[in-house]
Amino acid sequence: MTFRYAGQDHAGVLTPEGIAPVLEINTRYDLRVPNNLLEIIRQDIREIPVEGVRPISLDEVEPRLPYAVPPKIWCIGLNYKSHAEDIDAVQPEEPGSFMKPASCMFQPGGDIFLPPAEVSDDVDAEGELGVIIGRSCRFVPENKAHEVIYGYTTTLDLTALDVLRKNPRYLTRSKSIDTFFSFGPVIVTADEVPDVLQLEVTTEHNGGICSRDFVHHMKHRPMKLVSFHSDFFTLHPGDIISTGCPKGARIKPGDTVRARIDGVGTISANVKQGLREPFGFTR
Repeated sequence: MTFRYAGQDHAGVLTPEGIAPVLEINTRYDLRVPNNLLEIIRQDIREIPVEGVRPISLDEVEPRLPYAVPPKIWCIGLNYKSHAEDIDAVQPEEPGSFMKPASCMFQPGGDIFLPPAEVSDDVDAEGELGVIIGRSCRFVPENKAHEVIYGYTTTLDLTALDVLRKNPRYLTRSKSIDTFFSFGPVIVTADEVPDVLQLEVTTEHNGGICSRDFVHHMKHRPMKLVSFHSDFFTLHPGDIISTGCPKGARIKPGDTVRARIDGVGTISANVKQGLREPFGFTR
């Protein structure tokens, strides 16, 4: 995971005792592991020793996005039957995929800012399993897809449902509003997940369970999603495929929402109302 400590961002390994910083690991073991999680993925580093490294308590760090600008963010719509039924839609025969820009991301545990009502007044948040690509690849057979997956993570994917209802061609727009996506804070290497199909994806809303379902109930499962998309374009290390949600939680200001996948991690957010600021430039 990536974490902020003493005002700076670092990469580290999550242990039962806390975070073992990569810089401390390098010092103890005379290694050159990058202090950058995206670069760790690019170099396909999956095993990092932590024995004897003094961890930092989780209470002393701020979890951050694993990396702020993924090469590509692909999301899959209507991959669970229950989600299609929730929004009165028909599941597509092929993966209903769409891209999201990095500009829509927010920090794990941070704030979702709902757009002004005239932009959208019906937003849902969806907890999903995220697949992290570990190797550049093209035309990957489904039975080889596991070889190009670095690991798994939790994601929160948001949708402006009223924008989408106007026209299905507005899908990308309805998904790309600021603070409409986050992932992490932990990435679990694929070898730590014995059977991805047995993972249960849960979306929690204001402390209660909104939806839950198993990965094996997906119409298009993770290995197929990797193989399918590699037929159309090269996948690169750090690409994210967010695999869909059983059902989204309609959110309002003051709400909390959390995605939870036992064995992978959790990601949460607070919901606030965004404002239409006077015209100006942001830094």
